[in-house]
Amino acid sequence: MNNVLPRVLDRRLIAALLLGFASGLPLALSGATLQAWLTTQGASLQSIAWFSLAGLPYTWKFLWSPGLDRYSPAFGGRRRGWMVLMQISLAIVLLGMANTAVPESLPQLAGLAVLLAFLSASQDVVIDAWRTEVLAPSQRGLGGAMAVMGYRLGMLVSGALALILAQSLGWQSVFNLMAAIFLVLPLVSLWAPEPQSELHVPKTLHEAIVGPLKEFIGRRGAWALLLLVVAYKLSDAFATALSTTFLLRGAGFSLAEVGLVNKAVALMATLLGALLGGIGLVHLGLVRALFVFGLLQALAALGFFALALQGHDFVLMVIVVSTENLTSGMGTAAFAALLMGLCSTRYSATQFALLSALSAVGRVYVGPLSGLLAESLGWPLFFLFSVLAGVPGLLLVWILRGELQFDQALGQTSENSKSRTVQG
Repeated sequence: MNNVLPRVLDRRLIAALLLGFASGLPLALSGATLQAWLTTQGASLQSIAWFSLAGLPYTWKFLWSPGLDRYSPAFGGRRRGWMVLMQISLAIVLLGMANTAVPESLPQLAGLAVLLAFLSASQDVVIDAWRTEVLAPSQRGLGGAMAVMGYRLGMLVSGALALILAQSLGWQSVFNLMAAIFLVLPLVSLWAPEPQSELHVPKTLHEAIVGPLKEFIGRRGAWALLLLVVAYKLSDAFATALSTTFLLRGAGFSLAEVGLVNKAVALMATLLGALLGGIGLVHLGLVRALFVFGLLQALAALGFFALALQGHDFVLMVIVVSTENLTSGMGTAAFAALLMGLCSTRYSATQFALLSALSAVGRVYVGPLSGLLAESLGWPLFFLFSVLAGVPGLLLVWILRGELQFDQALGQTSENSKSRTVQG
């Protein structure tokens, strides 16, 4: 632990925390917070439902990520320059949203919400690429953990805090405040070190599009690595897909009880889990951390199994939700380090965007299957199944342990050593 504090105070890790905050801040502003604004202003249910499509750019960001790999703005460098442009643009869009009449001008607000999500997703692409290139392999664990913590704090500010402030200040003031924050964030982006990766920039747009796929598929065990990306968080995805429904209907907790635990206790547990995951990665290394944290996040579903048998027990519910979020945070830190390690410096924006989109497949598509399983098996057996869903990911970690020694197996030692030198 004595060696961890100096590492956390490293400029690159502090920047990873602050840029993680920048990534998390816009998410709710085109999602839950925007829905709350529309609801309180009397928009129709059908209109609110259509606004849920504003988040589509997050799932398609890999389509324009090659352009962010290929081209560099005229200032700040290939990564910092794009971050500054995105953040200033996000501030302008948020100011536009703040000055849009609701519900009178819903089409205009919808257009701005889609643009907000597009810019936010683009910012995510660049920040993920920056983190992949600037962090040394030994920093990926703590760097991933700091990014997760910053992301969660950003979501808290634009989610729960925004709703509280809207109650007293009004929605226009809230969106103006969020815009003001984005006008400050370019200073963080310019303070963050720029990776010296100009030698690795794709020479043409065609190379930026085709090169990432060709490079990745050419690796040993490429298809198994892609399967690992999908499978690693499956147990966690199954366990949490219907957790709120289970707590309300299956275990009989009230909305207030579930809200308190999910918003306050779960957030703190996730932040702690991400931090412990980063520290654990420093001491365990990637392969052992992936296996240990993957096992823990799978076993955490046993808590829901116990709660399904016990029924309404508030103390047990707090323990179960805390444990699940703690282990999920640890697993997420390891998974973030895995994705960074799988990316080549030459195509980090596109490869990270593709891999993160692939990792969302399990989380998105387990929902309907979870409903069918919970209905046919009952809650106790469903959560036992959630534990078993973690087995494929653990087996793949063990089978691919050689390929997961990135500096040796993927031949990136020389590439990383060149790209780790940074300029202020």
